[in-house]
Amino acid sequence: MNRIKNEAQYEALRDKGMSKQKAARIANTPDSGVKGGHASTYEERTKDELYQQAKKVGIKGRSNMSKKELINALRNN
Repeated sequence: MNRIKNEAQYEALRDKGMSKQKAARIANTPDSGVKGGHASTYEERTKDELYQQAKKVGIKGRSNMSKKELINALRNN
């Protein structure tokens, strides 16, 4: 049998009616119980960071865009 990393969480999930497998999977997740991170707003990023994100998502014409235009394109893509 595999070891449960967060026994208290596992037991709480089992008490709520979760299956042994699902409770174990959640209790063994490294950041278990923590939701999402914090992404900086587009305005906080540099033009180069915005450009790289635009490149990643395939925005055309990005090389001629200003920071404000990149932000607009990323938000409306």
